[in-house]
Amino acid sequence: MAADHLSEVFDVVEVRSAVSGGFAVRGPWVARADLQDPLKLIAMVCGRGRLITDGIDEPIELGPGDVAILNDRSWLHHEGGTGDGPRQEILPEQNFTRLVGADPGTDDVVIGASVDINPAGRALLLQALPPVGHVRASAAAATGLRGSLDRLFDEVTGNRMGAAFAIRQYGQLLLLEVLRAYVGQAELPPGWLRLLTDERLRPALTLLHADPAKPWGLEELARAASMSRTSFAERFRTVAGVPPLTYLNRWRMLLAQRALRDGDVRVGSLAGELGYASESAFSTAFKREVGESPLRYRYRVRGPATPERIRPAHPR
Repeated sequence: MAADHLSEVFDVVEVRSAVSGGFAVRGPWVARADLQDPLKLIAMVCGRGRLITDGIDEPIELGPGDVAILNDRSWLHHEGGTGDGPRQEILPEQNFTRLVGADPGTDDVVIGASVDINPAGRALLLQALPPVGHVRASAAAATGLRGSLDRLFDEVTGNRMGAAFAIRQYGQLLLLEVLRAYVGQAELPPGWLRLLTDERLRPALTLLHADPAKPWGLEELARAASMSRTSFAERFRTVAGVPPLTYLNRWRMLLAQRALRDGDVRVGSLAGELGYASESAFSTAFKREVGESPLRYRYRVRGPATPERIRPAHPR
């Protein structure tokens, strides 16, 4: 199996998708909401709708199985349905009561999912996606999307044992299928998501991820990609938005944040594991990238409950 860099990045930045609500309705309808989550998915399971949000000039026409990705937007206006009379004002409910008894043959069915990411993931994922993305179920790259939506809908409406667990898992899979489909049908902006999909750079990226502590040079990375040093450096910057060694440093910092957040490794040991000559050099690099020292970051994300366990061996 080829190196699965997307799964690796998702684990490091703790990407989590949770189904946040939904509704089923017949006749004309409208749903409005202020958005609090940095990344939101709106899935049109059945029926058709028109979605408007800040940052776009024209409504997005959502067909059956389509998904809209809202990236750091502040509000949405979603309407649909046919027939006479005024539009019903719909309030999506977290307990899914508006989905119970839904008829996919006649109802418009909408499910929303929020994506929770840590600060490092927010910087990565939000930079890698446009303000609004439209994933079409009819696209060749979206072969798994329809199935994920159908299974999610079945769990939401089935009232079966273990449904809450299944809904969480399918929410995760929905996000994955949406990203897979979007990567396959859109021109991505420079960033890590575009880099992960670049086959020419994959061998070099695999080296960086497999051994981030090694002092990699351009010559060695270019050779792995079967490119000249100049061509490799230019392509990497174009695709990733940063030079290769800058990317390596940022990847090291993401690994450092996970280690500080989840484990009890000492800062000096972590510095050596990530290829820094000294604890001071690592701390300087960490503060430049993250905005605070490693110890301050650890105390902030883990809270003050464990000061003895994470206190450095020697005062500074």
